[in-house]
Amino acid sequence: MKVGIVSDIHCNADGLRDALGVMGEIDELLCLGDAIFEYQFSNDVAAILKERQAHVIQGNHEEVFFSSAGSRARDRDWIDHDLMAYLGGQPPRRTVTFGTKRFLLVHSTPWDPRGEYVYPHSSHLARFAEADADFVLYGHTHAQVVKRIGKVTVINPGSAGDARDARNDRQLSCAVVDTETDEVRVIDYADRRFPVG
Repeated sequence: MKVGIVSDIHCNADGLRDALGVMGEIDELLCLGDAIFEYQFSNDVAAILKERQAHVIQGNHEEVFFSSAGSRARDRDWIDHDLMAYLGGQPPRRTVTFGTKRFLLVHSTPWDPRGEYVYPHSSHLARFAEADADFVLYGHTHAQVVKRIGKVTVINPGSAGDARDARNDRQLSCAVVDTETDEVRVIDYADRRFPVG
């Protein structure tokens, strides 16, 4: 089974569409939060995730948007209320199992789903091995990670909508996991909002 992973889309519907294109045929789609961007909503992003029956969690940007601080942002008349309710109903963390493989989805860390920023060389990554999962998936930092820690494979796919990782020339990225081989592919692709040349 091929599992596609995206995170930190930040209202970039074209970035999400391009991620789906470069991933190729996938059986499941996981979204690790921050599908929207603080006080902005995207009908297109939410519609794509819903249509694809993605397994979605909320990140810190959803937390702000759906809090009392986001009440004015939620009142915009162009927002599709069904899509807003769909995204607002997603949990802050989720565990899914495909075949024999257990995936834990968090936005930030297993101990605080929307808390600290754990970058690729952080000593805090070691704590991810405490999770009861084969794969721990997180976003938040927009920085790619694929690292085996004990029995756990930790994956951060980078950002599918707002590239900030200088290590891949600030390209957008996503990941695909093969649950039979445990192979993880992180795929970089250009953000079409910023054409090169």
